[in-house]
Parts: sequence; C-alpha cells; structure tokens
Amino acid sequence: MVVVLTSDSRIVVQGATGYQGQFHIGQMKQFGTNVVAGVTPGKGGEKVHDVPVFDTVAEAVQVAKANTSLIFVPAPYAKDAVIEAVDAGCKVVIVITEHIPVHDSAVFVNYAKAKGVTLIGPNCPGACSPGPKSKVGILPGVIFKPGPVAVASKSGTLTYEIVGALSEAGIGQSSVLGLGGDPIPGTTLLDAVKLFEHDADTKAIVLVGEIGGGHEEEAAEYIQRTGLAKRKPIYAYVAGQTAPEGKKMGHAGALVEKGKGTAASKLAAFKAAGVKVAVFPTDIAQFVKTDLRL
Repeated sequence: MVVVLTSDSRIVVQGATGYQGQFHIGQMKQFGTNVVAGVTPGKGGEKVHDVPVFDTVAEAVQVAKANTSLIFVPAPYAKDAVIEAVDAGCKVVIVITEHIPVHDSAVFVNYAKAKGVTLIGPNCPGACSPGPKSKVGILPGVIFKPGPVAVASKSGTLTYEIVGALSEAGIGQSSVLGLGGDPIPGTTLLDAVKLFEHDADTKAIVLVGEIGGGHEEEAAEYIQRTGLAKRKPIYAYVAGQTAPEGKKMGHAGALVEKGKGTAASKLAAFKAAGVKVAVFPTDIAQFVKTDLRL
C-alpha cells in the first residue's frame, strides 16, 4: 500500500509543451511513471515524448483516462488550471508552480478540499512512490529506492538530501511527499502524518519542517495525543535554526514573528511528542538504520 500515488495513477501534465513540461515528462517516463496525457490549450493533437497533448483536461480524462494532474502552468493561470483539473475529475493534483498569489492558493486549496481532491503544493517538488515507480514532479528519480520509510517535507532540497542519504544507507522509501513551503499548502505535515499512520507498508516516518507557521506544532500535537511515535518511529529535522526573527528566509511561509514559528518551538514540540530530532539532515539515515536494524 502507498499513499497519494499508486500503480493506478495516470498522469496528465498541464503545461506539457513548455520547456519544463517537456523535460519532466521525459524524466518521469524514464522513471516509469504512467504519463498518459498532456494539456496545452490550442496545441491538441501534438505529442511530447510520444504522450498525446489535448486542449483541455476534460479531454485528457475522457480519452486517456487520466486521474492525476501535474501542473506547470505559470503563476497567473495556476488557479484556473487547478480548478479545471478538479472539475475534470482528477483525484490528485500536484502544483509545481511557484510565486502563486496567496489569495489564489486560498481559493484553489479550499476548492480541492471541498471536492475531496488530494492537492500537493503549490511551490513544491512533487511526490514519489518508488515501489509502483510513480514519480510526479521535478524530484530527481535516481535518489529513490523502494522500502519502508515515508518522508514528508516542506523543503525541496532537503527532501533530496535526506532521501538520498536514506537510499545510500540502503534504506528505501514507501512514499515521499514534497509539500512545498508556501503559507497555504494543499497538504500539511499533519495531513501527511495521518496518511502515513494508516499505511501498512510504512514502518517509520520522517518529517522535514522549517521556520514559519504552525504546521509542525500541529503535527507534533497529533503525534503526542495519539501516541503514534510509540507505534511507528518518527524522525524530524527543522531547518532555519539560525534565522533572525522577523526576516523571511527562502519560502514564502518561512517567516518568524515575535517568537512564533521558531525552529526552537517546533523542535520542542516534536521532542515532547516522542519524535527523535536530528541536528543535521544526514543524521536521519543513521537514526532509521539503528532503530529499524536495517
């Protein structure tokens, strides 16, 4: 069992004929992802890496049976692209696009939730289920290895670093979710924890947070209340421990104000919940290897 992406995932890429769309369709197909369609209005009938391009997502769903959308559409049009994918019947939508206005994200995140759609992003690297060979997004395929550890991360580069370290240590992954670092994410760390909690193939959970917002504390409170860390080992790394107060660092959501959203508060919450906290990202692999005796 895996979460979000399965062997039944059939991918449509919105913005398929742009540079990023073309490049990553090729990379995903090389990984083994079942990319069945692309969408660029006005370019229906073309092909990208032998993948048929349609004018609308509705056509891609009807003709190619797509059920998962990957969005590379530029920020001004991303809200409409998400709504189009949801209305067409896609059950999973992954939004790579960055610099989307917050009010646009608020609209499409809540619209997707109201329709029962799983949305990852915006401003995220994507998701991967190594077992079914389904990689959707810009994640580098070479770092993944099938196995028992689930990863959810607000940071793209830390996702790559930690997953790469796990694989190099011989530790594979069940599911990897790159959640993105915007203020209004479609899937939060808490959402990811709940998905991993009920996944029989996930034996351990890795959470990668950063300064800003309260999503780490929300996840930690749930872990503590349910005693989840006693049933599945959970590990965490929080980026931004030296960030100055009141200064945005990197992601739009990584803003610490008046002591709220600090790395220290997040680390304290995780420790109180029984989560093992890493000082360095590469510590995670050693923790997992020791505890799972891999």
